[in-house]
Amino acid sequence: MLTSQDIRGFLIGVALLAVVAATWAAGFLYAPVDANQGEIYRIIFLHVPSAITSFATAFGLFVFSVWGLKSRSEGALVWGRAAAEVGLLYTVLTLASGSIWGKPTWGVWWTWDARLTTTFLLALLYAAYLLLYSSLTPGPGRVRVLSVLGLIITIDVPVIYKSVTWWRTLHQPPSMLREGGSSMDPEILRTLVTAIFVMIAAAIWLIVLRARNLKLRDELEGASYVQMAG
Repeated sequence: MLTSQDIRGFLIGVALLAVVAATWAAGFLYAPVDANQGEIYRIIFLHVPSAITSFATAFGLFVFSVWGLKSRSEGALVWGRAAAEVGLLYTVLTLASGSIWGKPTWGVWWTWDARLTTTFLLALLYAAYLLLYSSLTPGPGRVRVLSVLGLIITIDVPVIYKSVTWWRTLHQPPSMLREGGSSMDPEILRTLVTAIFVMIAAAIWLIVLRARNLKLRDELEGASYVQMAG
């Protein structure tokens, strides 16, 4: 039987997905054409929000990792796993959309560019977190190992962001946050910022929903174990 919490979560999800679809429609159909890249630039409304959301998710994982180190709580790992799953999803979206953008602009689907490499590393770290969560025995040791890994994952985020200024890369320098203000068309910028906030909101909803499902699964498994032992 559905609870009021289930119904509320479902309605929030439907509303968020509708707003995401509307934002993408605005970016892909109504935003002005870029003077330099033409129509292909429109992938930016998926690529950049996905990238920034994967960074925001890493920050969430950082918070849960600090919580885990301080409390040694398995509850922190539940939230950490949910954040890592959603972070991996958005990082894969970032890499996929970046490849689609890179083919017509760079002539290749993939190159070991500094930003691409560090973003790929982020995906591997998220995957490693999930693999360790499943393979390690529950307890303080697992909490400690995964919390430390969560902190390491967060360290990769500023490296990704600064990679275009630290090394020579194919990526252009920051065009949104830079000295002298953004170089983007105001209408494109407004649509892009809206897409970023909407994607982050969707990620928060996914993390909350996934953490709730993981907690429910653990409770059911615990009840089943007690019943079998009895």
